[in-house]
Amino acid sequence: MTDAARPTDHAIHRTSDLGYPPENNFGGVLSFLRRRYTRDLAGIDVAVTGIPLDVATTFRPGARLGPQAIRAATVQLNEPLFPWGYGPCDHLSVVDYGDCPLDHHRPATLVPSITAHARQIIAGNTTLLSLGGDHFITLPLLRAHVERHGQPLALIHFDAHTDTWADDDPASLNHGTMFYKAVKEGLIDPKRSVQIGIRTWNEDTMGLTVLGADSVHGDGTKATAEKILSVVGNHPAYLTFDIDCLDPAFAPGTGTPVPGGLSSAQALDILRRLVPAWLVGLDVVEVAPAYDHAEITALAAAHIATEMLCLLAAQRR
Repeated sequence: MTDAARPTDHAIHRTSDLGYPPENNFGGVLSFLRRRYTRDLAGIDVAVTGIPLDVATTFRPGARLGPQAIRAATVQLNEPLFPWGYGPCDHLSVVDYGDCPLDHHRPATLVPSITAHARQIIAGNTTLLSLGGDHFITLPLLRAHVERHGQPLALIHFDAHTDTWADDDPASLNHGTMFYKAVKEGLIDPKRSVQIGIRTWNEDTMGLTVLGADSVHGDGTKATAEKILSVVGNHPAYLTFDIDCLDPAFAPGTGTPVPGGLSSAQALDILRRLVPAWLVGLDVVEVAPAYDHAEITALAAAHIATEMLCLLAAQRR
């Protein structure tokens, strides 16, 4: 039976990993963009996975429920998208790999579990888009990506916080210190890394370029994107988006909201200008549905994650 002849549950019954067979937005089995659930990555361009971890939060917990909320919010994005004129799955074979298995009762197993999960996915030519979970997950994800690419990566980091506060305890789990550790471990190249939307004070930027929220508001999205691309250059880059980069008016459902942030329109416009960047890994993190209103945070995260796929599709075209 063809996809078109089966009007529901394409997350299970899909026979092609390209295209957009119709399905009711309000029914059916949920997956990211109604993509097929599978762990068979033969011929797959992008695998989407959830990392439901939130033990590293410093204020409000709940981001472990983020991956499912983001998946649910993608139901209206299963089609060609504005302003691209196409959807990512017109040009990329994308699947939903399901969630990383985590045993929260055994904290010592969490970090190696995430790294091993990512390592398995990116062992071939599949790009990984991860859905958090709190932002600490980016550290074990970076470890797997650096192993795969054999060199420190550039970091394109959207956030309200630099997450470079000092932390020399290798056993600690803290979503405010993982990029300090990433620099110390040689996972990212500070000279090629840039943070966008920052509006909390940290004296030590670890050598990363910081484009604060005030500079985005003042200079505009075009100049911001040009600066990002000039810093990153043609170096392989990891793109991470903490949803609290957005002002709480656009993303209240997060653990550490900070007023004065980017609007959804600003963030999306910057992302759309990053087509020249060589993106080797991506994540969207810190969606905490318990604090959301009318699902606007999950909707913003779903659009941001889908825009990331559009960037990869634009590069493929």
